[in-house]
Amino acid sequence: MKKHITTQSLNFKKFFLAFATGTFLPLLNPIATQAEMVDSPKSVVDEVWQIVHREYVDGDFNQVDWQRKRTELLSRDYRNTRQAYEAIEGALKDLGDPYTRFLAPDQFETLTNQTSGRVSGVGIRMAIDQRTQDLYVVEAIRKSPAAEMGLRRGDRIVRIDGKPTALMDLEQASEAMQGDNGTDVRLQIARQGESSFEVVITRAEIQIPAVDFGMREEGDLKIGYIKLEEFSSNASAQMEEAITSLQENNASAFVLDLRGNPGGLLFASVDIARMWMEEGEIVDVVDRRGGHRRFHANNSALTDLPLVVLVDGNSASASEILAGALKENNRATVVGTNTFGKGTVQSVHSLSDGSGLAVTISRYFPPSGLNISKNGIAPNVVQNISRQQLSNLRDNPSLIGTSSDPQYYRAISVLRNLATSSVEQNPLSRNY
Repeated sequence: MKKHITTQSLNFKKFFLAFATGTFLPLLNPIATQAEMVDSPKSVVDEVWQIVHREYVDGDFNQVDWQRKRTELLSRDYRNTRQAYEAIEGALKDLGDPYTRFLAPDQFETLTNQTSGRVSGVGIRMAIDQRTQDLYVVEAIRKSPAAEMGLRRGDRIVRIDGKPTALMDLEQASEAMQGDNGTDVRLQIARQGESSFEVVITRAEIQIPAVDFGMREEGDLKIGYIKLEEFSSNASAQMEEAITSLQENNASAFVLDLRGNPGGLLFASVDIARMWMEEGEIVDVVDRRGGHRRFHANNSALTDLPLVVLVDGNSASASEILAGALKENNRATVVGTNTFGKGTVQSVHSLSDGSGLAVTISRYFPPSGLNISKNGIAPNVVQNISRQQLSNLRDNPSLIGTSSDPQYYRAISVLRNLATSSVEQNPLSRNY
């Protein structure tokens, strides 16, 4: 089951290095003795302070006297971890950066699951029918326990472990589905045309699909439609599989849907850009000292077929890196509305008590060098979507990427115009 995280782009290597080592740093000008710090909430407070001191992108710390802040933090007595967490959150708030943030242990676990692309559960995506308030299965993830038990799209989930789902919202239903690997969950299922029945499903580690794809027949065009949900650690491999499979099935053009994609791993966005681009700059990452790290395409593109990228106001971070690179290198036409506008990169560290810290370590810029923070990537072709249309798509996800989806429909129009223009410029290329 999928959980949503705040929009962010994570430095993949730093994330997993921090997770492996615990990110313990030597004390700077210690106020408390080592003995006082051991097993004290102050130890986590000081871990956070030191990581920010060493890595935060703004060396002026938003005009905060960061050394004085440490003295203030360590002079307090913390009776429990909650008080320490509140002090950390207050100190980070002074930086004025919503993306540098503390993660309590449960939040950090959610984030690590998100970026790893794996989670413990039964392997179904759920939605609530807004008309009837019924909870139903949108998808049983391939090779998951739910799929192996025969659950399928449209199945209505009536009860979870005996509790009626009519009294649950989507978040409560998701929480009821979660549990440790090897434990069971009992579901009462109603399926159209059949008597209701009960299944007992054993939870297991699920690889969350980051990519959904399929072929769309649009008149004389065969459209390879790819929906990228997030830039997790397995997104690159799944994207390669999608492009390769659709080309083998004679796709004539592609639509890459980044709408609602909150971002994820920085290097995943670079890897995926290289699958579409033969040459050109992808992104310029600038650290606190003004050092530049530029990523380029490396002549490893998997396809040169026409491409439209769909974006909206919830396409953020790594999505903006990819959309910006494809747009500014004239590799794709971007359709939709302005993206979110987040131009920073975070590294994520595990802390000694199981909590975590996301800290902004750099800023990134598309090939043009424009600062997209709070501005986003502007589409080549603006196509708005009304609240009613958006509500229809949310209520019935199967309509996404069909003629009932106004932004997808506009993408097809763009591709059809490109195909017509190509034939007019080279009439001998027409098939007979």
